[in-house]
Amino acid sequence: MEKDLTTGSVFKNIVYFSLPYLLSYFLQTLYGMADLFIIGQFEGVASTTAVSVGSQVMHMLTVMIVGLAMGTTVTIGQAIGGKNKKQAALDIGNSVTLFMAVSILLAAVLLLLVKPIVAVMSTPAEAVSGTITYLTICFIGIPFITAYNIISSIFRGMGDSKSPMYFIAIACGANIVLDYVFMGALHLGPAGAALGTTLSQTISVLIALTVILRKKTGISVSRADFKPRRQIMDKILQIGIPICCQDGLIQVAFIIITVIANRRGLTDAAAVGIVEKFISFLFLVPSSMLSTVSALGAQNIGAKKPERAKEVLRYATMIAVGFGVIVTVLIQFIAEPVVGMFTTDQGVILAGGQYLRGYIFDVIFAGVHFSFSGYFCACGKSGLSFLHNITAIVLVRVPGVYLTSRLFPATLLPMGLATATGSLLSVIICVIAFTVINRKERNAVFS
Repeated sequence: MEKDLTTGSVFKNIVYFSLPYLLSYFLQTLYGMADLFIIGQFEGVASTTAVSVGSQVMHMLTVMIVGLAMGTTVTIGQAIGGKNKKQAALDIGNSVTLFMAVSILLAAVLLLLVKPIVAVMSTPAEAVSGTITYLTICFIGIPFITAYNIISSIFRGMGDSKSPMYFIAIACGANIVLDYVFMGALHLGPAGAALGTTLSQTISVLIALTVILRKKTGISVSRADFKPRRQIMDKILQIGIPICCQDGLIQVAFIIITVIANRRGLTDAAAVGIVEKFISFLFLVPSSMLSTVSALGAQNIGAKKPERAKEVLRYATMIAVGFGVIVTVLIQFIAEPVVGMFTTDQGVILAGGQYLRGYIFDVIFAGVHFSFSGYFCACGKSGLSFLHNITAIVLVRVPGVYLTSRLFPATLLPMGLATATGSLLSVIICVIAFTVINRKERNAVFS
């Protein structure tokens, strides 16, 4: 289960680690879409809307939990790279203690705020009751959702990205079966969708715990390792909180952009919605590179091999940019047919093609700054990831989309380009930060 990623071919290690991670992201995307697809077969518009709104809220929470768990992946990775199994055991134990406490507190707070959250989401009146029911059940299940993500982060910190892939595959399969039982056979509507999601995550956690108990990880975790240690928890949070905030703000930015598009009318709103879903699939590659660089980089930094960590960054960036360039060129020729896979409305297809041709450049730029974000996390400087993302969102992405929406009412192309330009600013900030860090390291060596 534990894998040393500090030796051998860097490129092979990246491929070995990133492919299961990429498939895990893909399965997680399907997992999130299953509820919406299945309820649409058995229920009306109100129930479908309730699950749609509720799943948006849960997606944001899950993304933020995953970001917070990055602190666990990095700290464990550094300990594994440094051959310090005792420290790795302490990191694992304290991560479990910390996140279980956080998840219980978070569930309690969210249950108290469920009605205000539904109101803030501007949920249509017909769907309010169903959304409250859906979120209430999902909020109760937050400890299990958190447990899955912490277990996955522990495995990835140890260099094992395959086991989390199997866990999410089991959860995805269980979710589909349970959805058909609860929504199809029992007609429980949004409550059935929430039960399917929560129970499938619970099944996945139980199987993951069984795997941990039966497999020899090479790391012995004792009861004493679960005793809270402020220094360890502080380090986990110092890395994880900036990523958590960054991911949360990115989701907020997407919601704001959706609102801007909605004000342009139904056609543009539908076009932007379709393109956002398609882009989310393409972003699986940059996202997998971020996580790969974080895990591999952390192990190599822990092993006192900083140059090898930079080589990981270099290869990951090349892979992500290569993928981005290929799909960007391809989309310029097939934008409308791609949008046409999701709708037959010619107006939406035309507007979606315009938006996609501009937005697609973001895949290139995101491939670069996601890889750098992974490297900064591995170095324990995740604050830089938060800095470049929030700067890009506040200075370029949101205002750029708003201004181009007002200045170019006849086309969505400038709005797409404005979104991509926000990522370009992130790339510039990342390159500058990386250069400064390298210069300080060289000066420290020669001083």
